[in-house]
Amino acid sequence: MQAQAEHERVLAEQQRSLQELHEQYELLRQLHYGRSSEKLEPEDRRQMRLFNEAESGVQEIRVLTAEQAGSVPVAQHVRNRPRGRKPLAERLPRDVVIHDVSEEQKRCRCCGKDRPLVSEEASEEAEIIPAKIHVIRHLRRVYGPCSCAAFADCGEPTMIRSPMPPRMIPGSIAAPGLLAYVLTAKFVDALPFYRQETIFARLGIEVSRATLCGWTLAVGRALEPLVQLMWQKLHEAPLVQMDETTLQVLHQPGRAKPGLSYMWVNIASLEDANSDKLKRLVLFHYHPSRSADVPLAVLKDYQGYLQTDGYAGYEEIGTQPLIIHVGCWAHARRFFHKASKITKKAGAADEALRFIAELYRTEATLRELLAKEALSRAQFVERRAELAGSILARFRVWLQERIERVPPKTALGEALHYTLAQWPRLERYLDAWFLTPDNNVAENAIRPFVVGRKNFLFADTARGAHASAAIYSMVESAKANELEPYHYLRYLFTKLPAATTTEDYERLLPTSLSPKNLLELDSAPQPP
Repeated sequence: MQAQAEHERVLAEQQRSLQELHEQYELLRQLHYGRSSEKLEPEDRRQMRLFNEAESGVQEIRVLTAEQAGSVPVAQHVRNRPRGRKPLAERLPRDVVIHDVSEEQKRCRCCGKDRPLVSEEASEEAEIIPAKIHVIRHLRRVYGPCSCAAFADCGEPTMIRSPMPPRMIPGSIAAPGLLAYVLTAKFVDALPFYRQETIFARLGIEVSRATLCGWTLAVGRALEPLVQLMWQKLHEAPLVQMDETTLQVLHQPGRAKPGLSYMWVNIASLEDANSDKLKRLVLFHYHPSRSADVPLAVLKDYQGYLQTDGYAGYEEIGTQPLIIHVGCWAHARRFFHKASKITKKAGAADEALRFIAELYRTEATLRELLAKEALSRAQFVERRAELAGSILARFRVWLQERIERVPPKTALGEALHYTLAQWPRLERYLDAWFLTPDNNVAENAIRPFVVGRKNFLFADTARGAHASAAIYSMVESAKANELEPYHYLRYLFTKLPAATTTEDYERLLPTSLSPKNLLELDSAPQPP
């Protein structure tokens, strides 16, 4: 009997090992040949109608009464896209070209009078004016001494000259618009400096890569007061979301060889005094380490909600007495999606995905009511706690029933253990109206840096990485507040050199500006 039991134990171990190897093979095959999107297939969506265990209790969202919600919600429907091309944006400048018939055609053959104009038929086409270099020549008037006999004894300076307005990079050829163009191309469009060097040569100006790098470092230094103010604002925010990604720095002090460093992103959600929406500041922070000391230093003395993924480096900061740590359902979902991809038949992973999908549908429905002011913030929190809380309760029971039956080293086992380990943080998003189920805002903010990293591959020095972090902070904060990055940088580089007080810097933050403010710069009268 003992030999048979040992044989069965060895056989079970071999079967588990074989299952793990099969899952690894399927995962690698999916990574190479499968879809990268985590969206459910249409077949999956249709199956949800059959496996609607997670949908019970949520149907009442669709039948909220006027007394509960403050207004009657619109029934769900499929919105058809309007046919034809999208109209050109109204903010684009327009030149009107009038096409008219000849004077002879206008004239009536019977009485000789012009035929009446009854309407105009309009159509639009888009034209583009290629980039061109425009030189601004500054002439400073210089005045010498007066020829009167008393001038020598009056104490006035012998020579006087008109002052120059302060500039972002004194002594440089770079005007605010050129700096904004260069940095938008690099940090928004991921266009490396060696390609920009070639483009400028075609436009008739020689600007070397070394010069462009020098401009970037100078701008990074000039942005320091503004960045420091943004860090102060972050510590006042009720919610901070954090994520990190790798960056190779060739010459990092203290390292004999090039190694991986990290770019951390921190998103502060701020209350807006003029609206019910949250304003966001996006702050990038370079550090050679990924240790837990980094978020501890960044969020020292912070009080509020911190939302992150399940990386262990956030564990210690999440236990601070003034911080409430919120988890990320997108990361939990990713584990189940991975488990679902490596099996060809629907199973437990697909059931888990349906629970999570129902959480997101509940969130979307209630957010729509909140946006329409059919729910107050307090009502939103109450209804979400009731409806999403019911789904979470059933989902947790489902997880606990399966965790003992699934080998922990399988993809599904990893998903179950991760979700239950993170559970106290995953359900925390129910606490406040400004909390969301996931940390996707931080992931979306860091994605442009990841795209750019594929083009420029590495940073040469830590100084360059810090300058890049400052500029990414500006452009991503601009985008988060619906400001076009080039126009914001041009506005910033025009106004920043003259800023001296905290109030001056406050007025230049992306959260303090609107698209209309940026356009005012173009309509302002130019100096003679």
